Amino acid sequence: MKRIILVILSAVLVLSLSACLSPSGGTSEQKRVVIQRMHDETLADLYRQRPTAEDIVNKAAGYAVFSNVNAQFFFLGGGGGYGVVVNHDKTQKTYMRMAQIDLGLGLGVQDVRVVFVFHSARALNSFVNSGWEFGVQADAAAKARDKGLAATGEISIDAETSMYTMSESGLMAKVNLAGTKYWQADSLNY
Repeated sequence: MKRIILVILSAVLVLSLSACLSPSGGTSEQKRVVIQRMHDETLADLYRQRPTAEDIVNKAAGYAVFSNVNAQFFFLGGGGGYGVVVNHDKTQKTYMRMAQIDLGLGLGVQDVRVVFVFHSARALNSFVNSGWEFGVQADAAAKARDKGLAATGEISIDAETSMYTMSESGLMAKVNLAGTKYWQADSLNY
């Protein structure tokens, strides 16, 4: 019986997070405005917390900014979100979505912002066209609006890509294996 309840709660968790795959707004233009607002606020927060990041982002081939809400309930978790990739060479934006599945020990819900910095055109194009990320995560955060503690971290994924993560709000403690898929949001791209 406990196993059935755990499966049902996990399914409800994952399904409820699927609503996070799209920004609010009725039309594609309204959704792009919401994503652009999130983009601007996230970069402003990043530059305030890590002043050296602005120069790094501006000198890169491009970057991506994502909003991700994820939840973990004991051994199963998931999340979803949306974002935009900016190609500096082409002054082009590509709107994208993301989904994440977590396996591991954890408990909580968290709103996270992620900024990927692509130091080469090859890394940027690979992300836009393939968009996979897979890795081990350890995270702890307790934050509501401007109160609480949350880490802003910088991670080098490889020689061509780095990533900044910032917790916006939520309470989360987890150590897990996560698979994340990023893909183009066809309805939002011109």
